[in-house]
Amino acid sequence: MKQSPKEYKRIVIKIGSSLLFGRKDKLNSGLIRGIVSQVAELIQAGKEAVLVSSGAIAMGMSILKLDSRPKDLCLLQAAAATGQPELMGVWRRAFREKKLNCAQVLLTWEDLADRRRYLNAKNTLLTLLRQVSIPVINENDTVSTAEIKFGDNDRLSALVAGLVRADLLIILSDVEGLWDSNKKIIPLIDEITPRIRGLACPSDKKACVGGMVTKLEAAKIVMDAGLPCVVACGSRKDIILSLVRRPGEAGTLFVPRKALSARDHWIAFGTKPRGKIVVDDGAKQALLAKKSLLSVGVVGLEGSFAKAEVVGLGDLKGNEFARGKIRISCAELEKIKGKRSDKEVIHRDDIVIL
Repeated sequence: MKQSPKEYKRIVIKIGSSLLFGRKDKLNSGLIRGIVSQVAELIQAGKEAVLVSSGAIAMGMSILKLDSRPKDLCLLQAAAATGQPELMGVWRRAFREKKLNCAQVLLTWEDLADRRRYLNAKNTLLTLLRQVSIPVINENDTVSTAEIKFGDNDRLSALVAGLVRADLLIILSDVEGLWDSNKKIIPLIDEITPRIRGLACPSDKKACVGGMVTKLEAAKIVMDAGLPCVVACGSRKDIILSLVRRPGEAGTLFVPRKALSARDHWIAFGTKPRGKIVVDDGAKQALLAKKSLLSVGVVGLEGSFAKAEVVGLGDLKGNEFARGKIRISCAELEKIKGKRSDKEVIHRDDIVIL
């Protein structure tokens, strides 16, 4: 099934570690040159490209002669610190051969969770695009901890696509797309249902995190931003050019639903919730009907959060169904939960249904 032709001007391209390093855990420099050659053609055609490149830890593992992805945080960060400049050097040399500039951009959750830093990152990326200096983005694994990590670059690429208001996100990996139960590629997905999630499986590659599970999470983020996303095999010849011309040409195409506003998208996906509020069934129905959250409907709290921070909203079955920007601290809410109060916990304009 093919997506109808459309002009895609701004494209975010994510390249996974498994694709960059292949089966023998050696950097596939030929693939990098191929990607850069395709990006150069896009630029020549008047388009804009942003790369989200994994591989710093895998590169560091190779240099430090580590057999498997470190579990110790300090060793993981050391591998990232060793590998990132080497990886960026490979990209820089490849772009220089095409007489193009590129720029390293390293991000953490905190850069997107804080609204001011989020806008600063956005302005920097847009300025680089105007200057025709291709951003090469990675998570800043050298300083990231469990609390501030994206967890994988699939999610990071989706957030970057929303940040720069891209026209298309392409996630390149060593898989052809999402398989159905008969091991056939699903060409088009317009909703990520529990059945679709059940078809995904995590990665077990020693240098990688993620897998199809995280690609589905990334697809949902961009679909909710009103953007299409394609998951495809990056080793196919001219795959990027092919997908920009017609995203349904290969892989699995995720078509967008009605877009959230930029602010609502940031609340829903751009920041990690600082805590969770559990509500009763009546409150859940009220929230789904676009009402504000009142204290009487709150039955439990998890985590610690301050006024104006983003929290998750869960039902009695443990399912997170919304996120919102809270108007009171967890300490204040603890005192009035389950009781009637004149204080609004979260205003309806600050609630996003997931």
